[in-house]
Amino acid sequence: MTTAKPAIWVPGDWNAFFGFGTNILVNMLVLTGLLRYVVQMPDDIVFGRILPACGLMLFMSTMYYAYLAYKLAKSTGRSDVCALPSGTSVPHMFVVIFVIILPISLKTGDPIKGWEAGLAWVFIQSFVLMAGGFIAPYIRRITPRAALLGTLAGVSIAFISMRPALEMYMSPVIGVLCFAIIIASWFGGVRYYKGIPAGLVAIAVGMLVAWGSTFLGFGYGGMSLEKLAASFSSFGFSLPIPAIGHVFSGFEFLAIILVTAIPFGIYDLVEAIDNVESASAAGDSFPTTRVLTADGVISLIGCLMGNPFILAVYIGHPGWKSIGGRIGYSAATGVMVILLSWLGIIAVMMSLIPVVAIAPILLYIGMLIGAQAFQETPKSHAPAVILSLVPHVAAWGKLQIDNALGAAGTSAAAVGFDKLGQVGILYHGLEVLGGGAILTSLVLGSVAVFLIEREYVKASSFALVGAVMTFFGFMHGEHIGFAQSPTVALSYLLVAFVLFACKYATASPKPVEHHEHGGAVAAPAG
Repeated sequence: MTTAKPAIWVPGDWNAFFGFGTNILVNMLVLTGLLRYVVQMPDDIVFGRILPACGLMLFMSTMYYAYLAYKLAKSTGRSDVCALPSGTSVPHMFVVIFVIILPISLKTGDPIKGWEAGLAWVFIQSFVLMAGGFIAPYIRRITPRAALLGTLAGVSIAFISMRPALEMYMSPVIGVLCFAIIIASWFGGVRYYKGIPAGLVAIAVGMLVAWGSTFLGFGYGGMSLEKLAASFSSFGFSLPIPAIGHVFSGFEFLAIILVTAIPFGIYDLVEAIDNVESASAAGDSFPTTRVLTADGVISLIGCLMGNPFILAVYIGHPGWKSIGGRIGYSAATGVMVILLSWLGIIAVMMSLIPVVAIAPILLYIGMLIGAQAFQETPKSHAPAVILSLVPHVAAWGKLQIDNALGAAGTSAAAVGFDKLGQVGILYHGLEVLGGGAILTSLVLGSVAVFLIEREYVKASSFALVGAVMTFFGFMHGEHIGFAQSPTVALSYLLVAFVLFACKYATASPKPVEHHEHGGAVAAPAG
């Protein structure tokens, strides 16, 4: 074991800091907007209780993962170790707002009750994460990398990349320009004046265009002096205050909370495993159990201080590493977040920076993660990666339809599945395939990999797992329960029997594909 002390900060950390820091900033701006304008949460709760607690949680997590990276760099003697990125889980941000906080706020007429229910939701999820940390290494060991990274790529394409890509083309003068600035540097190797980070250049150009067009009367980016002036009213120093009483008050809504807290806790578990595997594929192997238990413990502390949003290891480690991020970018982001949240600066940032200038950074991360699923797995496993993407596309499509119909004051059930089918929208198919998409992707991708490898018993085992999980609602359903999707569960059970029987059938040996450089990889029969 080497005793050399790793460098805490290297020049590449500036790039990663402005990239990752703006990613975190966007998420904080979004959750602040949801709380203020959707839930109608009082500003004294948002800026005085929730954001300070959220800032504390993020500070603890970014410092912890900087520490883990430091330990890994020191023990291996390597100088290229990159800290795991972490922050509030974006999918859960929307789930806790629209499934827990908002409905309970509307039902009771009291947004504080919704906040308390959100705290209880995170409380339960934290323990699911902590317990899951001890079985995660086993899951990671038996699941093919193509399934893990393919699942991650599906989340990345559908729920990380699509929204920023759409936002960019809704305001192309800012969005597309900033995207070009970022990829010219991070993919094309362009260095800006005196090494200024591409993320900072993109934000500066985006602000210049947005505010310049506002003064000229074009209004790109939706900036206004009135909003900026009003935002300064949130300034003030706010320390997080224990909210233990509010947490346990939220257990009044336990029946509603359990419907989503346990399945989404399992989602967190699998997502964290995927992201640790992604970091390992990029060269940095972190202990899965410590990562998951840390997420659970830090989420629990944040929850007890008033934060209703769960912590997660983020998608994107390979992206930050590729642009030079090492240890310091994570710690610097934690310091930035705690200053923004404790001093009440978030509202000012919401009014000063056009979100569309930051969106391209998220699209860049989506591109990296999608590419990694193919680059870091055997070429013959590419079909399994594609199969892993499909459930997430279905989940994304269903979400778009639900949101559109909800905005019109109706729903798919009210319109009728038959009428939707007549115009080519197979809503029920999207609903079944997209339900529990991350677990569905994991199972389908694993079955495909083991079939490609002619390992029929393993393929059968994963199909059997799919049958059990579907029967109890973890896959292909919206709720946990008994016999939630019995027909789909039966189909997986039949597949498991068929695949097991294939072991005893005469199967052709797996052919080998030869390459001109002398290497050989297995290729599917055709």
